[in-house]
Amino acid sequence: MTPTLFEKISARKIPATIVYEDEKVIAFRDIKPQAPTHVLIVPKKPIPRIAEAGPEDQQVLGHLMLKAAEVAKQLGLSQSGYRLVVNNGPDAGEAVPHLHCHILGGRKMNWPPG
Repeated sequence: MTPTLFEKISARKIPATIVYEDEKVIAFRDIKPQAPTHVLIVPKKPIPRIAEAGPEDQQVLGHLMLKAAEVAKQLGLSQSGYRLVVNNGPDAGEAVPHLHCHILGGRKMNWPPG
C-alpha cells in the first residue's frame, strides 16, 4: 500500500513545520491554514479514518486527543479557545485518508461550521 502524505511527513520524506512529535503522534502546521493557528495532529499508525478505527486503536485515539490539548496549550490557545475537528469521508472534507485532528484557533469560530 502506498504511504499517505502524513506517513511521508512523519518519515521526513516531505517537509513540514513540526510543532510536536512523540512515538505515537506528530503535529505540524497546515499548508493551507483556515485560521491564524491551524495545526494537524496525526497518529503515526495509519488509520484511514475514525469510522475505521477499532478497539485496538483506543490507546492511540486517547493519546491523540490528550496531545491535541497539550499542543493547543503550547500554541497559546488555551485561554481564548480552539476547535478540534476530525473529518470522516469526502462529504466532511476529508482530503487525506489518514485519521487526523485539526487544531484551529487564533480567531472566533462560527457555529454551525461549514
